[in-house]
Amino acid sequence: MRLTTKGRFAVTAMIDLALRQNNGPVTLAAISQRQQISLSYLEQLFGKLRRHELVESTRGPGGGYTLGRKAADITVADIIVSVDEPIDATQCGGKENCLGEGHRCMTHELWAALNTKMVDFLDSVSLQSLVDDQLAKGLVVENAPAIKRAISSPSVVKPIRVNAPNSVFALGAAFSK
Repeated sequence: MRLTTKGRFAVTAMIDLALRQNNGPVTLAAISQRQQISLSYLEQLFGKLRRHELVESTRGPGGGYTLGRKAADITVADIIVSVDEPIDATQCGGKENCLGEGHRCMTHELWAALNTKMVDFLDSVSLQSLVDDQLAKGLVVENAPAIKRAISSPSVVKPIRVNAPNSVFALGAAFSK
């Protein structure tokens, strides 16, 4: 199995989100800054996580992402599969044609058994347990500062009055006077 950055970053971002969602929606920009993950990459990952209903988005000022389910109900396998990360150690991708159509390699059963163990393990680890691990290690989650916005009326722009001709004909008429 080859776990790429896609799966690792998705799990990391989900832990960050789960740690901070009690303060309201979490922005991808904040996750990007804390975890040193490209914002555009996070946007791609969270689009997939949202389609799999692992996260919910809130638009507008004060918007961001929250978990779509309780952290205890989301597993690492859910996260990895939702971002299209294959959990497969076989050469053939589980199609049983490692050596051509209908022919398996000698180690196919070994890698298929490993796949089962990996999925079982990742399915046994909840997002909540990863959050609890971080808190047990002493991670301090900062409270989000209250966003204070000044309430003001928009400034009124008065049009400028110009006593100039507004067409070629008016210009000609101005010169003929």
